[in-house]
Amino acid sequence: MTQTLKTMVAQARGGRVVRSAFLAGDDLDRRLLAGDDIRHVIAGGFPDARRVVLTLHPAHIPEVDSGVTVLRVTPGAGGPPWDVQDFAVQLRRLNLPEDQLGDVREERSGAFLIAATGKAVGTLEALTELGGREVEVEEVGESAGRGSKTREVVVPSMRVDVVGAKGFGVSRAYFQQGIDGGKVRLNGQAARASSEIREGDSLSADGLGRIDFKRVVNETRRGNFKVELDVHR
Repeated sequence: MTQTLKTMVAQARGGRVVRSAFLAGDDLDRRLLAGDDIRHVIAGGFPDARRVVLTLHPAHIPEVDSGVTVLRVTPGAGGPPWDVQDFAVQLRRLNLPEDQLGDVREERSGAFLIAATGKAVGTLEALTELGGREVEVEEVGESAGRGSKTREVVVPSMRVDVVGAKGFGVSRAYFQQGIDGGKVRLNGQAARASSEIREGDSLSADGLGRIDFKRVVNETRRGNFKVELDVHR
């Protein structure tokens, strides 16, 4: 793990947002994460999570999302109730990558909370049946717990690269790199810098989060626009 962590640190210092799969939190050598030029997020979906995901990013990026989503899986009626071990057995039968699954917790209601990352999130969200039982799946949040924040920002145009950079609080050049690398999507489709964003549109960027464009508040005297955004980290 130490060598992998050193590689991640070097990549972050080189300007990249990098993220691990789930790993044992006790295995992290936090001394390697020190330095004024990089920042990090350690998240596992629960305050006392044993398995965590590490995200590293350059210091000039103010925030990135945790990369961890917590899902609630509620089994339907029928048959004996499951405990955590029973639920874990059913999860293994889905053949999901183990490093994309974090801790599992049981709720008093009989539902289960599971932390996930990567493609495992989409697979779990799409579940309607597990172990011969109907299940309901809902997202209950990310481990960072920051949720969404409504922001009003002033922009000179509605271009994706302008609104995205301003909304996420990063440089336009950095956001352009994400667009060029195919990491930015407008309403689920690969975005172009020159594309315009409109009310009701959703703009997502890997490692940064999602912006929901709410409305244009007004046009300033200098021809700029004050816009209201919901920024999800």
